[in-house]
Amino acid sequence: MKKPFVSLLIVLFAIFPAYAVKPADEQRLDEVTKRGAHVMPFDLEKTIHVFTKTNEGGVQQVIAKDKSDSEQIRLIRGHLSEISTEFRQSDFSRSAQIHGEDMPGLAELKSAKVGQIKIDYIELPDGAQINYASDSPRLINAIHQWFDAQLSDHARHAVPGHGHDHTHHH
Repeated sequence: MKKPFVSLLIVLFAIFPAYAVKPADEQRLDEVTKRGAHVMPFDLEKTIHVFTKTNEGGVQQVIAKDKSDSEQIRLIRGHLSEISTEFRQSDFSRSAQIHGEDMPGLAELKSAKVGQIKIDYIELPDGAQINYASDSPRLINAIHQWFDAQLSDHARHAVPGHGHDHTHHH
């Protein structure tokens, strides 16, 4: 009896990684999508968010599902460029508009002094990304909590990234 159970566990861990985040309930997903449409200019149905935790913080990517959709790519780049500038000033108000002031990790990120989190905007062929890095374990943990909250709230339009590098994968 033990062998089938162990095999089942191995299969389950392969299918559902330990870092998997539980999606929010349907009502919350609908609310976040509706609020997000007022904050994010690109079409959530035509894009995907990828949140990759790293040892230093994380990488947030938004990519167009159709690599030839120049309009979505332009909108993604404009939005991520703007919010990366705001985030460098500890202004996470757009994130709060979508997810609420009680979003996990948000209070810590908002309380960070300018420069405590290194935030770099990078254009990708099919979208853009923001790299987040800090020397503070408290802020790294806050970034990870913030990523998990976004994965949960954007479950229909987001996936966890893999690995601990800053290269472009999807």
